[in-house]
Amino acid sequence: MHTKCDQKSCASCAGDKKMSKEEIIGCKMSRIKHKLLVMSGKGGVGKSSVATYLALSLANHGYRVGLLDVDLHGPSIPRMFGIHGVLNITAEREILPHEYNANLKIVSIECMLEDCDSAIIWRGPLKHGVIAQFLADCRWGDLDFLVIDSPPGTGDEPLSVSKLIPDAKAVIVTTPQEVALADVRKSINFCRKVDMEIVGLVENMSGLFCPHCNEFIPIFRTGGGLKTSDKMKVPFLGELPFDPKVVEGGDRGVPVLESEPASPFAAAVGEFTRAVLSRLPAGEKLEASNE
Repeated sequence: MHTKCDQKSCASCAGDKKMSKEEIIGCKMSRIKHKLLVMSGKGGVGKSSVATYLALSLANHGYRVGLLDVDLHGPSIPRMFGIHGVLNITAEREILPHEYNANLKIVSIECMLEDCDSAIIWRGPLKHGVIAQFLADCRWGDLDFLVIDSPPGTGDEPLSVSKLIPDAKAVIVTTPQEVALADVRKSINFCRKVDMEIVGLVENMSGLFCPHCNEFIPIFRTGGGLKTSDKMKVPFLGELPFDPKVVEGGDRGVPVLESEPASPFAAAVGEFTRAVLSRLPAGEKLEASNE
């Protein structure tokens, strides 16, 4: 755990030439109560959607939230929120996150590029350096949560997060199919090898609520996430249904929690968020400002 920074502003730490990059990161991370790494061993499971809706749901509950997109090769968070334009830099050389609303700040590599279609061709050390820069140079301030969206797999990006933020905890995303569950088991073992606490496992796209008859349709199958969590002895955080409006909202930059707050998907996100909150250690429960 990072010791709480006693500076009035982390810009003071960033400007202290005696402090190393790791010490500056420690200073800034000490102002954030909980850091959640959303990860999966397999692509295409809706990991960025889960990170998006977890962060937005927490913010809607009144928590102060930062959302950091470290999927350096395929960032999608800005488009899902309809965010455009590069990030501003302060006189102290701090990066100012985009403020989606009063409780949610967002940073992504896409917000650092003039051309959003530019290909990022980096190897491990460069990736580690960029993630360290996001953590050290961004003006996150005091937050209840930092939600970190990582690319699929157990490579450079999640490894860098585990090294730079030793108290980060993992939220692991899967879908019901066995091919996804097999890769998720690797993610669980990755967390155990790097001593990263696992908040739990969430099953995404577990089925479809038909918009015509309102009946639940198990498109693939259901229950695989729960069985895997039981077998691997990790908490199960619930199921999120497949909703075409989530895809449409992502394309339009309008999250479905705002356009369809009464939908089955929104209800499932609420249950998932409460499950995450319930996993906070005793004595560290957060009280939202407007609950």
